Amino acid sequence: MRMYDIILKKRNGNALSKEEIEFFINGYVKGEIPDYQAAALCMAVYFQGMNEEETVALTYAMAQSGDTVDLSLFQNLSVDKHSTGGVGDKTTLIVAPIVASLGGKVAKMSGRGLGHTGGTVDKLESIPHLKVTMEREDFLRQVEEIGIAVIGQSGNLTPADKKLYALRDVTATVDSIPLITSSIMSKKLAAGSHSIVLDVKVGSGAFMKNYEDAYTLAQNMVAIGKSCGRKTSALLTDMDCPLGRAIGNSLEVIEAVEILKGKEKGDLYEVCVALATEMVVLLKDCTFDEAKKTVIDAIDSGKAYNKMREWVSSQGGDASYIEDTTLFEKPIFAVPVTAQEDGWISHMNAEAIGIASVILGAGRATKDAPIDYSAGIIMEKKTGDYVRSGEALATLYTNDESSVASAKERYLSSLTFSSQKPEKRTLIYDVIR
Repeated sequence: MRMYDIILKKRNGNALSKEEIEFFINGYVKGEIPDYQAAALCMAVYFQGMNEEETVALTYAMAQSGDTVDLSLFQNLSVDKHSTGGVGDKTTLIVAPIVASLGGKVAKMSGRGLGHTGGTVDKLESIPHLKVTMEREDFLRQVEEIGIAVIGQSGNLTPADKKLYALRDVTATVDSIPLITSSIMSKKLAAGSHSIVLDVKVGSGAFMKNYEDAYTLAQNMVAIGKSCGRKTSALLTDMDCPLGRAIGNSLEVIEAVEILKGKEKGDLYEVCVALATEMVVLLKDCTFDEAKKTVIDAIDSGKAYNKMREWVSSQGGDASYIEDTTLFEKPIFAVPVTAQEDGWISHMNAEAIGIASVILGAGRATKDAPIDYSAGIIMEKKTGDYVRSGEALATLYTNDESSVASAKERYLSSLTFSSQKPEKRTLIYDVIR
């Protein structure tokens, strides 16, 4: 078997066999297939696509290219949630303790933030002393005992994806549905959960900017998950506006705590209830309405909040910060952003707002850059709100005074005003099962 023939076959629009795909993945991980041939195949896939059988084979080969996590001791109770990324997306901090408090086993590996999107691991690390690295035995023991552990991606999980993603990033082949599908789902399969709920974001702050592309991606991922023996469903959720009111690491932890204490409602609450409900549906084979009732009860009764405290403490974190969020370090500067005109906020460019938070120090431009856990943005007004000139739109938080002017300019440029009240935002566009 020759890599040249595989490239030629796909370039000409023909389907690759399972054996050809495995030959490529195994050879590329071992360093026997050079980057230029892998890049050529990725470009051929970009233009010619892949059918479902090819995508399943690619996903499975990538999932098996390194270590895998065995969660079989939890039988059908293990469940994972994956978000395609967004601004202000702290749903894992809320959904994971809800589901764990209802008997689910949430053994989750999450990533760090990069670019305009935040990362769950960075948010967890804003809690003093919390550990995001654990030995596998300790990780599984914690899930068994309290139902939840969330750590950073470690070890040799899906090395094929790591190599391929870095290559796609510099060869203009990132936005290929089969390649995105296999990238996301290979990591989910390797992580071992029996059930998977996918949160596919749609809008200006998401990777998929329009509904049609997001729907196609969600359909593909659900089909692949099912083909690989996992119970899988997907929610298409709005990311044309940042989720919740807070952007930034400790600020988002504080907001998550407020949701779990029952003190906050709004868009973040609704999306988290929907995601947690879907996870419970997959776990317990109950109706949506039955699952939703148990999810809301878990919040209202304090069960989910208590589970968050237990989770933080179990991973070495100082749970007093969850009990009293005023303990979190406060930045030196808190600068208001005020409206320059009267009108309805008709649109917010979520990506631009995410970039503003990065400028303030809440995110990183490169994977090794330091971040300021206390920096970020609290939004006072969002899409659909009416504001008057001079009224507060948001507050910028930072320890770097020199960043304020640029962040404020970026934030203001992200807003579109109208004299007409916009239609109410759709938070959940669709559910694919």
